[in-house]
Amino acid sequence: MNALLDVSGLTASYGRAQVLFGVTLRLRPGEVVALMGRNGAGKSTTLKAIMGVLPPTGGTVWFEGRAVTGWEPFRVARLGLGYVPEERRIFTDLTVMENLEVGRKVPADGRAAWTPEKLFSIFPNLAEMRGRRAAAMSGGEQQMLTIARTLMGNPHAVLLDEPSEGLAPVIVEQMADAVLRMKREGIAVLLSEQNLSFAGAVSDRAYVIEKGAIHFEGTMAALEADEAVREAYLTV
Repeated sequence: MNALLDVSGLTASYGRAQVLFGVTLRLRPGEVVALMGRNGAGKSTTLKAIMGVLPPTGGTVWFEGRAVTGWEPFRVARLGLGYVPEERRIFTDLTVMENLEVGRKVPADGRAAWTPEKLFSIFPNLAEMRGRRAAAMSGGEQQMLTIARTLMGNPHAVLLDEPSEGLAPVIVEQMADAVLRMKREGIAVLLSEQNLSFAGAVSDRAYVIEKGAIHFEGTMAALEADEAVREAYLTV
């Protein structure tokens, strides 16, 4: 199956400090892929470089057969690549419903559109606070809202940055359910994660990144079975 997202030899820098060194990864339609690594390994930077938030200094990014390397993020998003940053970046002065409406985009390919009611079936907590300002929500609720707003744009694939970090176990379970629901709806997901349990529950394949370079590529089951890789690159 052809890749929906094809990243090859990606490099990126913050000023004069190079932080990504030839990252290559692929995301196929309808699959969930985990980009695993410790804090500071380059997970979030990889997603930012793919999305154009951090312009890459080398390599290529192809999405749905189009070269999008270095495009501005809004242009990449219009093609159907959603991005849920670690920082959430919701509109805190707007209500839940207003935040969802901001993200609304009519699907261009005739797919059934994501609606607030459909999203509330995944995130029932949000259904109970439709009129609440985002500033009055907990961190976990804000994370749910950020994902829901992204899905209102009807993307074909989503970059999901550290979805389980710092959340209560019950919220983490809802996040896992949301990722699996996206997969069932045909949305491909590339998630950056350091929680092996969470990644193992939702992911088909995994890459492991350390110091800005990929050190492992394989199925999630293969990673879970490879103690040497886990000890070298994932153990804190």
